[in-house]
Amino acid sequence: MRILLVEPRTPETFWSLRHALRFVGKRAANPPLGLLTMAGMLPREWSYRVVDQNTTMLSDADLQWADFVMVSAMEIHREAVVALAGRCRELGRPLIGGGPMFMAEPDASLGVPHVVVGEAEEVAAELVADLRAGSLRPLYQASRFPDLSLTPLPRWDLLDLRLYATMSVQSCRGCPFDCEFCDVVALNGRRPRTKSPSQFIGELELLRVLGWRGPVFVVDDNFIGDRKRCRELLEAVIDWRARTRTPMTFLTEASVNMAAEPELLELMVAAGFKKVFLGLETPSAESLRECRKMQNLRGDLAESVGVIQAAGLEVMGGFIVGFDNDEPDIFQRQFEFIQKTGVVTAMVGLLQAMPRSRLYKRLAGEGRLRTASHGDNTGSTINFEPRLDRDFLVGNYRKLVRRLYEPRTYYQRIRVFLDAHRSRGPRPALTWPEIGAAFRSMWVLGVAHRGRFAYWRFVASTLARHPDQFGVAMTLAIMGHHFRIVAAGL
Repeated sequence: MRILLVEPRTPETFWSLRHALRFVGKRAANPPLGLLTMAGMLPREWSYRVVDQNTTMLSDADLQWADFVMVSAMEIHREAVVALAGRCRELGRPLIGGGPMFMAEPDASLGVPHVVVGEAEEVAAELVADLRAGSLRPLYQASRFPDLSLTPLPRWDLLDLRLYATMSVQSCRGCPFDCEFCDVVALNGRRPRTKSPSQFIGELELLRVLGWRGPVFVVDDNFIGDRKRCRELLEAVIDWRARTRTPMTFLTEASVNMAAEPELLELMVAAGFKKVFLGLETPSAESLRECRKMQNLRGDLAESVGVIQAAGLEVMGGFIVGFDNDEPDIFQRQFEFIQKTGVVTAMVGLLQAMPRSRLYKRLAGEGRLRTASHGDNTGSTINFEPRLDRDFLVGNYRKLVRRLYEPRTYYQRIRVFLDAHRSRGPRPALTWPEIGAAFRSMWVLGVAHRGRFAYWRFVASTLARHPDQFGVAMTLAIMGHHFRIVAAGL
């Protein structure tokens, strides 16, 4: 049996980091972990190819080679999935879809004849039996959230790891919080389900054996969702680092209440974690209450960011404008908060109503939904009728994002971060691609593009005040180049 696994190309967004990746000679930020995990559930004796359209073109020859084609997708991949379905029909290749985009209600507009809904661990055996028999059903639906001990090692051997800037692993699924705009609870449940420390270390060890030495993104819904399990996991990672002397570092997603857990922060830093993405959302307490982001109201939000940065972790932040309780001054308040806290990577988006979220249900009940969500909150469209004037909201959103990534403003934010951040924990070895990226940045940011004078002032001040963090500063400067390009296109 020949199985082709396809990852659709992600449109240009803040998250793609495409313009920054060129500095280090990589084609994509992260690998298709879902597809590789799915491949691990299928018979080892079958033949497999993975085509990640973020790194490689999908040819008709690839499709003609396959007996079956599988695609994993999120809502942002809708257009790419429709195009793939059309190609599969033309070439007579059965297409099986899975991932967060696919729901139990058939979506004829996608043109995907066979769909796996939910997590595949407990339905994979049925799917394999039907693949062998050549009698695929239209729908395979998981009846519950599976135990993650069933999750196999991802098939990293099917991928060229050199094409990626970061590897991805997962230690848990689910989140104990239920923010109104978020669809994680509907997708993965409110009770975090975890892999055992030994299972998680086994995945890291496989990457190490395959030669990976770079950063690893722990793609949990909330890494600290189960704090007891999190401590056990971190202690296992610290022990594994000591045994293997690996230079791997980690980044992950969590919630801001981690600021109240000093022991946990210490363990994360000792384990090699360098960055954490937090859903900070907004400095407006009224809007936080509206979306039930109550964990962000347990302390001063700016102080919490400072505690985490001082512990040795860079805070990357998600921010949203467009809540019903947002006042017209929200754009200035967001700007001031982001600059004050030194959240360098500030992903600001317009509120979107995702189909499985409680927000979607509420707005549908209020008759305020207008279009389906496109899955990208960093675009300039809104799929519901906001309380603020739509044109005012979209126009000021664009101005806010462009202002945040204007060179002088952006470099000032890095300075605030460097002043607050304590550089601690294991330090990764400097690589030749990183050295080359630093020199390329000096040409692109210091000569070829606008903001060159602000760039050289930033370089000089970093060398004078934070020479030990010069590598971090250069990486952030390069990422800012990507963000500016994306912001300009909004």
